[in-house]
Amino acid sequence: MASTSMAPILKWPGGKRALAQTIARFVPGKYGTYYEPFCGGAALFLALDPPRAVLGDTNAELIECYQTLAKDPDAVISELAMMRNDARSYFSVRASRPASPAGRAARLIYLCRLSFNGIYRVNKAGEFNVPYGRRDHRSVCEPEHLRAVALRLARADLQCGDFQTTVETVQAGDVVYFDPPYTLAHGSNGFIKYNSQLFAWSDQERLARVAADLADRGAMVLVSNADHRDVRALYPGFVCHVIHRHSVIAATTAARRLVTEVLMIAGEGISKCG
Repeated sequence: MASTSMAPILKWPGGKRALAQTIARFVPGKYGTYYEPFCGGAALFLALDPPRAVLGDTNAELIECYQTLAKDPDAVISELAMMRNDARSYFSVRASRPASPAGRAARLIYLCRLSFNGIYRVNKAGEFNVPYGRRDHRSVCEPEHLRAVALRLARADLQCGDFQTTVETVQAGDVVYFDPPYTLAHGSNGFIKYNSQLFAWSDQERLARVAADLADRGAMVLVSNADHRDVRALYPGFVCHVIHRHSVIAATTAARRLVTEVLMIAGEGISKCG
């Protein structure tokens, strides 16, 4: 694992900011290319700092933000430097539709930084609808951090698309980390129905097939998911590690509870278990 871990610039739904160091311990010291098809905040990518990487996501706004920051961080920083941290400015930026890639990237970074709980959420029309977080002590722009993240993103191939397309070029010796959308907020009775709104069960099944195929081809594959019997059943040839963490879904710190999720691992050098 690299010793130069770096915090993400975006707090993304289901992001692994708090677990990145834990997951990184399962990744070997040497490997080919690192793949993260559901990159989101890219926490594990930033923790590992791989020399070669392919990052993907279906969110076009997110990928454009990363591509723009990687290509011209100074332009994004200049846009952010003109923004202010107050309610009036926040709602003005939220309602804006910048014409330039740098302006759109700055808008996304700004909103995720200052929104309530720092979350990214859009309505059915695809419009960002999170209220202002009222954290007026937070700086809008951290140029050094943005430039450092930009340098790492510039070494990655950034793709917008389905996870299966993103991993088409995986070879033996590569590392693939899948972190599909899922929630830990619902118990067994509501898991399948609720999570299908985030990531269809047919896609969960397709993901498991793709993951098994990549492992058979000699890649090391890691899959984060909810700790649920139906999910575990999809990965019979994978080693299953249970990871404990505090839920970040509740509105207050006191209401957050200890929850579990699983990290399934398979590939070269990984012993199999049922």
